[in-house]
Amino acid sequence: MNRDWNEIKTNDSWAVFKIMAEFVEGFEKLGKIGPCVTIFGSARTPDNHPYYKMAEEIAAKIVRHGYGVITGGGPGIMEAGNKGAQTEGGKSVGVNIILPFEQSSNIYIDPDKIITFDYFFVRKVMFMKYSQGFIVMPGGFGTLDELFEALTLIQTKKVGRFPIVLVGSDYWKGLLHWIEEIMLKQEKNINEIDLELINVVDSATDAVAVIDSFYSKYLLTPNF
Repeated sequence: MNRDWNEIKTNDSWAVFKIMAEFVEGFEKLGKIGPCVTIFGSARTPDNHPYYKMAEEIAAKIVRHGYGVITGGGPGIMEAGNKGAQTEGGKSVGVNIILPFEQSSNIYIDPDKIITFDYFFVRKVMFMKYSQGFIVMPGGFGTLDELFEALTLIQTKKVGRFPIVLVGSDYWKGLLHWIEEIMLKQEKNINEIDLELINVVDSATDAVAVIDSFYSKYLLTPNF
């Protein structure tokens, strides 16, 4: 059915209430969970892939260090993160999104800690607000979206700094080379100090060590 401009804009106005409801549900549920680290990565990574195994190991170590684990709630790396957390008896949180393909909730999320959103931007606020650190595994556009959202908000001081860890130097080296050589040195679109916001590791132990070291260095407790 064809709709005119006024009908479209009227529907936009009513959508505000749906957006508000998603924010309220997210704040109420996640605000009770306590300090967590978010693990990002591809929904397409199979469970026999080394990155899946590493994400699972990282999540298990995070739980042993006193944090819960938040993921996007779907398959692939997200499933690995929730599986590692649940296996260790830690808090396993899923912040899911309704998509026409790929995304369905994995079975390793605590039943009382799964939230499903329609709006990506609401979901991103939840990641930013309730995470004490980001572990970024190899992924696609969605993973990059979350990574650069965090870097932008920290760079512009819209949020307090928190650790951002890229796992898999082979995967990330092309992007990081471009950021340093083109974005920084050639075009001067960022400052050299901005590169210090990114940590690159190749093991689960080093990934968790970055989180622990950050909060020890800045004399912060793992909670906002």
